[in-house]
Formats: sequence, structure tokens, C-alpha cells
Amino acid sequence: MRDKITVLIVDDERFSREELNFLLKPYDRIEVVGEAGSGDEAVMQTLKLQPDVLFLDVEMPKMDGMAVAKAVQELKKVPEIVFATAYPDFAVEAFRQKAIDYLLKPYDEEQLNETVERIEKKLQPVKEKAVNSPSKLAVEVEDMIEYLNPSEIMYVHREDRITKIVGKQKVYETKDALKDVEERLQGFSFFRIHKSYLVNLDYVHRLSPWFNGAYQLELQGTEEKLSVSRNYVKELRKKLEL
Repeated sequence: MRDKITVLIVDDERFSREELNFLLKPYDRIEVVGEAGSGDEAVMQTLKLQPDVLFLDVEMPKMDGMAVAKAVQELKKVPEIVFATAYPDFAVEAFRQKAIDYLLKPYDEEQLNETVERIEKKLQPVKEKAVNSPSKLAVEVEDMIEYLNPSEIMYVHREDRITKIVGKQKVYETKDALKDVEERLQGFSFFRIHKSYLVNLDYVHRLSPWFNGAYQLELQGTEEKLSVSRNYVKELRKKLEL
């Protein structure tokens, strides 16, 4: 099992942060790695600490919790979101942001326990998931379902609300979000190089500097050059190089 699930607590009220920190202490797998008192600070701390989960207050001045949730979707490591608020009216919007859960203030310990259980279930380690996961990626094509061998997929690209799965012989299209496809390909040699691109590292041929710290990636079997955001370059090189 994965040792710890790291948490960042975001709330503009210090006492609320302290209360939630106290309530999370009995959970052995939960580690609070930081706190933030504003939306701007939350984004910076998320970038710095790369927590697994944000416990995120909805009502904050200037940059509220919904704005923070949207901002962190652009980061290299996107955390799970648990919204917290004194007002139940935000529930619908919270789940539109794909929140893993929604807590009402004042915190109820039983509800918090259910939330932690949900987090632990969602963040099971990759190897544990892969044991029972299928070996092929299912893609709906018109009225059929085609099963793709992940080793035959060169890269996946999100464009105009369509996710394109580029194989060695054919390009497939699906309405599934890129993040959903990425989760299904966990355990295989895929790596996110850009908010819109996921590549199979087995096909990487050349990495070339472009501009402003960004790079271009060339894959075997295609002349197309893929953009690598500068936020991903360092980790990509770690993955590729001996």
C-alpha cells in the first residue's frame, strides 16, 4: 500500500484550518503537508508541494475555491479536490469541477471519515490497480468497440473536445477526456508532456529545444513534432535517460 496521502488545507480562516488539521490527525495514511490562507497562495503551494488532495474552502476573497480548482487543472500533477463550505448551494458546481467529495461546515466527523475512505479508495497505488485492470484500451468506434493494445499507441491528443488516440496504423477518436484515458493507461509507459498530449515513451526519438524553455518531441513512426511544456521537461528527461 502507498504510505501516505498528502493533503493541502486551503481556508482563509485560520481556526477552520486548525480544526480540519486536528480532525485529520487520527488518519494514519493522511499527511497534511501545508496550509494556505488564500486562493493565490493555494495555487503556489500546490505547485510547490504537489499534494495528492486539496481540502478547499469555497468562499474566499479575491480568488475563491472554484477558481483555485480550475487553476490547478493546468498543473503537471492535478490534485483531487474536496470542497468545504458552510453553504450547501455550491454542491452542484463542486461536482462539475470533478470534486471527489463535498464537506459542510461545521465539520461532521462521520462525514469526514466517509470522505477519507473515498480518498483512500480513489488513490490506491498504481501497481495495485494494474493487477485487476484490463490489458487493452476499449475505444467506441461508431456502433462497435475496438480494443487497442497500449504498446501500439504512440500518443494521445486532446483537440476541440475530441481525444485522438494515434496508433501505429490508425487514429481513433473518443469523447472521453484526456485525463480519463490517462488514468486507464496507468501502469503502461505513458507520460503527460502537455495539458493536451500524452505520449508513449517507448516511441520517443528526439527532444529538441524550442523557445521559452519549451521543447519539441519527435516520435518514431511519425514526422509530427509534439510540444513539451517547460513544466514537464525535467520529469520527462528523468523518465527517459539512464
